[in-house]
Amino acid sequence: MSPARVPTTRRALLAGAAALAIAPVARAQPRWPDRPLKLVVPYPPGGNADAIGRWAAERLSTGLGQQVVVENRAGAGASIGAQAVARSAADGYTLLLAPTAVMAITQHLRKVPYDPDADFAPVCCLSNSYGLVAARRDLPATTFTDFVPLAKSAPGKYTFGSVGPGTATHLTGEIAAMRAGIRLHHVPYKGSAESLTDLVAGRIDLIFDPVALQQVKAGAVKALATTGAVRHPELPDVPTLKEQGIEMPDSGWFGLFAPRGTPADAIARMAAELERATGAPGAREALVRFGQHPMYLGPDAFAARVRADTVLFRDLIAQLGIKLD
Repeated sequence: MSPARVPTTRRALLAGAAALAIAPVARAQPRWPDRPLKLVVPYPPGGNADAIGRWAAERLSTGLGQQVVVENRAGAGASIGAQAVARSAADGYTLLLAPTAVMAITQHLRKVPYDPDADFAPVCCLSNSYGLVAARRDLPATTFTDFVPLAKSAPGKYTFGSVGPGTATHLTGEIAAMRAGIRLHHVPYKGSAESLTDLVAGRIDLIFDPVALQQVKAGAVKALATTGAVRHPELPDVPTLKEQGIEMPDSGWFGLFAPRGTPADAIARMAAELERATGAPGAREALVRFGQHPMYLGPDAFAARVRADTVLFRDLIAQLGIKLD
């Protein structure tokens, strides 16, 4: 090496070393998702919410190439699970399965430890409920119309179970009773499975919950009505409440939510995977077992639906004067 080139080479090496010393280290960002996700179901195992959550988790696992673990965080009318997700990191690895009540109803009935609007970002709507009014097998009525005179003759005698105060299964019963001009006694449970067990055993008289479908088909309980806008495809002979003169709001969805601030690309990816899942062959047949039918709405459309339902139930609760026990 000639002496003339040594200073130039040395200067170049020193300059390169100095640049490395002051420049930020470029690090590759991990590709999302690079580890398992958690889907919180704010109800106990065994009910419709749990079944729908597990259905969604399986499809997300397949689509994302990462395991989606279902965690049941029940209690306080789903508030415990919702609060846990609201306080989670907004990194795309924690989700909440929520029905209408958690995001559009309960906050109008009692104080909740989360803000449905400020704490969550809608991912997508998965399904809508057909809904069922199921009765113990020996109740002397075959339709809700038959039941109304019985209830009017003994105000407060007949009981209905729900998955907790302020939930859709509670509010649906209260609205139906008020619009029928009857008074029922509300019995709250921690989940659908528990209320259904007591209905089958005859310890309560009614539930307003699609979880009863299989027990209706088995003859363990009877269906007095469906609560959706149309008749249930597996119970074509059971009239809707509307057909029996009881107007009900059509708003019984399940959807997925992420903590507010979750990256938009993660939300878009999850929504796209679930759009494929809800439109895939067999999805309708799978969901109807839980009293649901596919109703996909993407992040923006679902956010608009949540806002509209929030106003609907706020006004309805005020109009009817419904209060928690």
